[in-house]
Amino acid sequence: MNQRKYFGTDGVRGEVGVSPITPDFVMKLGHATGRVLRRHWRGDSHPTVLIGKDTRISGYMLEAALEAGLSSAGVDVMLTGPLPTPAIAYLTRALRHSAGLVISASHNPFQDNGIKFFDRLGDKLSDEAELEIEAEFDLGLRCVSSNELGKAKRLNDAVGRYVEFCKRAFPADLTLRGLKVVVDCANGAAYQVAPAVFHELGATVITVGASPDGVNINKGCGATHEAFIVEQVLKHGADVGIAVDGDADRLLMVDAKGRTYDGDQLVYIIAAHRAGKGELGGGVVGTQMTNYGLEAAFAKRGIEFARAKVGDRYVLEILRAKKWLIGGENSGHILCLDRHSTGDAIIAALEVLRALVEQNRSLAEAAADVELLPQALINVRIDKSSPWADKASVKAAMTHWQAALSGRGRILLRPSGTEPVVRVMVEASDAKLAREGAEAIAAAVAG
Repeated sequence: MNQRKYFGTDGVRGEVGVSPITPDFVMKLGHATGRVLRRHWRGDSHPTVLIGKDTRISGYMLEAALEAGLSSAGVDVMLTGPLPTPAIAYLTRALRHSAGLVISASHNPFQDNGIKFFDRLGDKLSDEAELEIEAEFDLGLRCVSSNELGKAKRLNDAVGRYVEFCKRAFPADLTLRGLKVVVDCANGAAYQVAPAVFHELGATVITVGASPDGVNINKGCGATHEAFIVEQVLKHGADVGIAVDGDADRLLMVDAKGRTYDGDQLVYIIAAHRAGKGELGGGVVGTQMTNYGLEAAFAKRGIEFARAKVGDRYVLEILRAKKWLIGGENSGHILCLDRHSTGDAIIAALEVLRALVEQNRSLAEAAADVELLPQALINVRIDKSSPWADKASVKAAMTHWQAALSGRGRILLRPSGTEPVVRVMVEASDAKLAREGAEAIAAAVAG
């Protein structure tokens, strides 16, 4: 398969004002996407694309550029304003639109932004579709005639529609009454949705990270800043803390004692509860980053486990191929395919809460069977053109530590698909050994 030039693990992403996240590039990307949609369109009217975004200040600029590019290709546009990424996947499918685009850089700081893509069924685009868009992009802008230009309008009830969708994922005979929950919205796309969902299901909700100003998204809050949600849970004497990231597809949870639970532990809680009820629907999919402790816990329960490449799109591919329902990443992207077509932090949190309510257990009790091995993860910032993998020092460090960890751990070294970093992960039976290995390999990559 040809190498993609612009698309990464999840769409196109980078620093705003630096290629490719510039107004001219995004307009051309919108135009290319529109051209591809028109090529496959069989309806009488124009194809329609739904555009959502998170709360970054650059979203206004990029939204206008996307709208112009799509319109110039003869595609209609519907705008939702700030809304979680999984909400766009759902609404694209529910409204029978041709595609959904999300302007977001997920958990990255506000200086970054990007475009995520969904097809008409609410699925991430295939590699083949991304390559087709890139090939069209290279042909340049070719504006349709004036009578063929697309139109744009706003979907005014998008938030309410999505709140109701999330609530329907929770059993009608259950309630969250009696639970005090802190919800950290990361000053991002979920600030209007997440508090409403948990409140309307009966929980007492303390909302934090819900005052976006365009530049404070993910800043010291959200799923990637666990100290804040821990502090808030302890401060308010809450039963549970729920933290999402800037576009609400990543989840972290905290118990009443301030202990955090990552994606691996939350996937276990969901899958183990479903298995006990006969509702698992097969096995579970993780990734190369999934802690071995989760795999071992599933093995003890007789639950089949498979690993995908890092990225929820690859988890989804294996789930679909095996016709399974549950999968996820330790970063907190969790898929429940009988609830939604993509990873959704709110839906995943509701699945965890369902397990706790139905079993009358705490997070600690529900996750007790998972003994996670110590992992050390270091992100090494690099120039994207750096031949880091070919360095003799990197090869030597890998050889040394693979021998040192033989039978006691594993190493994963991979470039990020969303940031200019190499992720060095070492997993070992001893935390000190994992840290030493990660630091040594990271130093070789950086050197």
